[in-house]
Amino acid sequence: MARWLKAIARGMAWLTVAVALAPAWAADAPGPILLAAADTRKFSPSPDSLLAKSLLEVRANRLDTALADIEQLIRLQPDFKLAHLIKGDLLLAKSGNLSTLGAAPARSREQLSDLRDEARARLMRYVDQPPTGYLPLQIMLMSPSQKYALLADVERSRLYVFENANGEPRLVSDFYMTIGRNGPDKRLEGDKRTPTGVYFISQELPASQLTAFYGAGAFPINYPNELDQKQGRTGHGIWLHGVPSDTYSRPPRSSDGCVVVSNPDLKTISRHVVPGITPLIIANRTEWLERGQWQAQRKALLAKVDAWKSDWESRDADLYFGHYSRQFLTEAGSSWLQSKRRNVTQKAWIDVDMDDMSLYLYPKGDIAVLSFTQNYRSDTFSDTTRKRVYFQLENGQWRIALENTLPLGYSVAQKAR
Repeated sequence: MARWLKAIARGMAWLTVAVALAPAWAADAPGPILLAAADTRKFSPSPDSLLAKSLLEVRANRLDTALADIEQLIRLQPDFKLAHLIKGDLLLAKSGNLSTLGAAPARSREQLSDLRDEARARLMRYVDQPPTGYLPLQIMLMSPSQKYALLADVERSRLYVFENANGEPRLVSDFYMTIGRNGPDKRLEGDKRTPTGVYFISQELPASQLTAFYGAGAFPINYPNELDQKQGRTGHGIWLHGVPSDTYSRPPRSSDGCVVVSNPDLKTISRHVVPGITPLIIANRTEWLERGQWQAQRKALLAKVDAWKSDWESRDADLYFGHYSRQFLTEAGSSWLQSKRRNVTQKAWIDVDMDDMSLYLYPKGDIAVLSFTQNYRSDTFSDTTRKRVYFQLENGQWRIALENTLPLGYSVAQKAR
């Protein structure tokens, strides 16, 4: 039976690193086996927790209890293919040695590989959890209008939901998810990859408007966004959606580029989504920071934003232009520079207020996305607009690489495909 558990982790070298993150789970585990012989934590009757609990029982050679857990799981989710696979193995174990996951029924090699991948991903939920009190690097500031933010972690196959706690992200729940079959970093139409970056839910599509393939519904995102378009990335129709009614879940990489969750999970997630407002950040792997480090990172970024605003209000054009990347200034051209210089210097005074501000980081931490409502006033002109600005690290300094001015009341739902 130990060989059966090892088969779940076989070929996943990075899983051994997770053991160090969760010693209570792995202290007694030889090699890459992830689960200790016993665990005192209580499990809620959810599919993921019941799956993990059953495998703990297998590790402790309590096969009858493991089988009871799996049968309870199947009663909760009759269409959970992985649970049926494990049940077959447990029944076979009663009559002989079981050496690999999926030994009981005859399945194709591809199907078994998919189910083993799903088992690994779901077990990681109980092994590689964020340290208590740590915060995600990708979420620096949530605006007052954003009650929740979604963060998709590709490597962990988890979709995290964060609540806005006075601008800080507070983790409230997470869900197993599937991405594109060719992995992350979408670049081209039809490459079957999932984009990585900062996006926003553009609209909600109820199940009644969709084919059965999308299950409980769908939430399109604004891919390609402004930065994607500038970088020449193509494609469209990237959604967060459910699964067909006869399917509980899919392997970690099996979509055409969308982020996919089970139908029950999508219904839960939908309660936290406001189209045009709720962000969906998709990262290869979430970087969790100790609170002090996280606060220092946010303070440095917000100081840069404040310096840009202050230099703008100072009406010193050279200081103002110093906040823009060389590529931005080159692409903007001399006519833009001359016009902007006049607008900055030929005012008696300038006042810029930034309200409803949010700040998110791209996966590598080298691009920051600032969204805010801009209230601009001067002695000759005033207006209020919605703005999205992309800061990029250039020689160790944050500089503006792209800015997009939107009309007040703009919602990405207005531009949904």
